[in-house]
This record gives sequence, structure tokens and C-alpha cells, in this order.
Amino acid sequence: MGEAAAMPTPNTATTNQPSLAARLWAHPVVRIVAGAVLTFAPVPLTMIVASKLVDKAYRVAWPQLLAALISFLVYRWFIRSTEQRALTEFGTQGAGREVAFGLLLGAGLVGSVFAMLGLLGAYQLDGVNAVSLALLLPLAELVLVGLAEEILFRGIVFRITEQSLGSAWAIVISAILFALGHLPNDGVSLIGIAALCAYSVMQAAIYMRTRRLWLCIANHVAWNYCVGQVFSTAVSGHQTKEGLLRGQLSGAEWLTGGAFGVEASVVTVVVISLVAAGLLIGARRPS
Repeated sequence: MGEAAAMPTPNTATTNQPSLAARLWAHPVVRIVAGAVLTFAPVPLTMIVASKLVDKAYRVAWPQLLAALISFLVYRWFIRSTEQRALTEFGTQGAGREVAFGLLLGAGLVGSVFAMLGLLGAYQLDGVNAVSLALLLPLAELVLVGLAEEILFRGIVFRITEQSLGSAWAIVISAILFALGHLPNDGVSLIGIAALCAYSVMQAAIYMRTRRLWLCIANHVAWNYCVGQVFSTAVSGHQTKEGLLRGQLSGAEWLTGGAFGVEASVVTVVVISLVAAGLLIGARRPS
């Protein structure tokens, strides 16, 4: 009897090929856009729902904190469902130390900027206002802003871009997008854009060193709080009420930052750029 004809073997390369939907979902641009929409959407949605259901007098701090919590939970779900891993960037061990250092770093940066402006004659301190609990109320909104923006620009944009293109391109792309996100703000200028890019590079360097978001968020919150609530000046074009210190900024806009605030000052660009450069030295993506 002759040999039986050999049965055709299935092409494993074809049968194991991921579906079009799976390949599309794995694309870094798709993941970045999806992650950005999913994690940032709870912010305006929570505020809108709260404004419709609760009178303004009772919407103090909790809507912002609730929005921050929902944004965090959605980010955790996004990471676990798409990358099947633990949320290491929010690991609790050492979190308190990183938050404390981030708060000190942000306060130190702002203090350095205003000290230099004072030496240059662009900032004059007039006095100190009474300390009250009202100074703490903006913290809820600032925690929301710091958490949401760091999840978006460091946890999603920078991290996913770094995985695909490497650290250098991730730094550049996340810095450009971070600056573009502030273009609608009042008083934005070329110097302000430069400062925002430098700030994003600094935050990316912090993330590269720690691989966590605690220090980034704390630094972000402290910077915004000190600029607005301690020195009573505009934060990225947003005017604030009178804070702890009474002072006056005067002089050329390239020095004071104009309507955008000190974040559009050349002094801020220099201070943050120096810190960012120092942090980048020795920062490496783990192999």
C-alpha cells in the first residue's frame, strides 16, 4: 500500500496572529488617546453633575476631591485592563516620604523664583495677611489639578511614549503637549511656553528617577499653591484671591510674567531649567 497523503499543518503564525482590534488597541497613540479621555473625563463630568445636584454653598472642596478619586480609580482600571500589572506608580511604600519631598521641592522652587525677583527689584513684599482656614480651601482644587495633569502627562503620555520611542522623545513630546494644554490660558507668551516645557522636563526627570507619581503630584500641587495662595499672584493665567503675603510685581513682562504670572518670567525658566538639568543627570530608564 502507498503512503497516506500528509495532512496539511495549520499555519501557526496565521492562527496566532492578534486580531485587528487587538493590534489597534496595542498601538501607543491609541492607548494614549484612550487613556487621556478615560482618566480626564471624570473631572468635568463630576463637576457638572455636582453643580446640577447640589447648591453652590454646599459644593466646598468635596467635588474636586471626588473627581480626583474617580480619575485615579479610572486610571488604575485602565492600567490593569490594558497592561495587566499592578499600579506601581502609586505604590504606597515610601509614598509619604516622596510626597513630603515633593511639597518641599515645589515650595523651594517658588521661593527661589520670588527671591530672585525681589533681588532684581521686580517683587516688593508689602505685608502678611491674617492666617485662616480659607487659605486651605483651594487645596482641593489644586490636588485635583496636580493629580489629573500628572496622570495624563507623566503616567500616560510620557510613560507610553517612552516605551515606544525612548526617553528622549518622550521628554520632548510630553513637554510640547503639556505646554500646548496651557495655550488657552490668559496672558500666555513664548517665555511662558518655555517655562511650561522646562517644568514638564523637570517632572519627567522626577518620574524617570522614581518611576512613581507621588513626588510629581506633590511638587505640582506645592508649586501652584505657593504661587497663588502664598504669594497671591496669578497661576498660569488664572487670577487668585488674596493669599498669605501681600506683594507687588512690577517691571517688564519678560521679568514679571505679566497676566500669565511668574510662570511666564525668564527667572522661572532659568530656575526650573537648572533643576531639570540636574535631575536628568544620571536618570536612566530601567532595563
